[in-house]
Amino acid sequence: MSNKTTISYGYIEKFLSDIRSRGRYAFTLEELMEEFNLPYLTIKQGLYRLKLKKVIFQVRQGFYTIVPPEYSAQGIIPLYFYLDDLMKYLGRTYYLSLLSAAALHGAAHQQPMEFFVTIQHPALRSIKNKKVKINFVLKNNWPEEAIVQHKTNSGYINVSSPEWTALDLMAYADKFGLNRVVTVIQELAAEIKVSNLFRAAIKYDNISNLQRLGYILDNFIDEENKLADSLHKVLEKKKYNLILLSPVKGKKGEIDKKWRVRKNMEIESDL
Repeated sequence: MSNKTTISYGYIEKFLSDIRSRGRYAFTLEELMEEFNLPYLTIKQGLYRLKLKKVIFQVRQGFYTIVPPEYSAQGIIPLYFYLDDLMKYLGRTYYLSLLSAAALHGAAHQQPMEFFVTIQHPALRSIKNKKVKINFVLKNNWPEEAIVQHKTNSGYINVSSPEWTALDLMAYADKFGLNRVVTVIQELAAEIKVSNLFRAAIKYDNISNLQRLGYILDNFIDEENKLADSLHKVLEKKKYNLILLSPVKGKKGEIDKKWRVRKNMEIESDL
């Protein structure tokens, strides 16, 4: 679409209609500046008018989403509709992670009120406003197979696989609470494949979290022990020491000799 020579009232609305006809829900200020030969302040005033009418929502400086009538009550569309466009705008590789990824894989017992997106360095400031909260989580790197493509209304987004979601959750058990993480992994377990978990564990670099996940699967989730056994096969080839089930609790408790985990807290699932 190009309208550089003839500008009429409602030009932004026409632009929005055009990108929606192509299956998109998001756009940038830069796109509008390239599309229309108008002063910056004129375009900003037009956007402000549409924001007041709740036709669009500003997620981050320079990045906007369209708000269709069916989402007018919420005032914003679901994150999944625009996440990939947002991350392309920010120029970052990413994947939807932790509780947000678990929810997409069916662990909906505790739907998160905020979203988690894993990125590589450098850090990005989290997005926090009245309608959405997006936490950007740093990770040095991740293998290609850690990511699956999830279809959305506007295309695809990157999401951690069920196996890597479980491993990531163990790394953030202190933040979310171990009981909550166990509950989420219980719901996630049906989506975890033994062969995929085995391959993920080989490439995973935090031995202590492999031990904790193995202990949890073995004692609270995996009745047939297939998932737990796949982790134990990996650990048998590595050197692993005695660890605490919860690093933030006391140091007393029985020792699980198989996983070399000291049970220093009681697990209480919400299921």
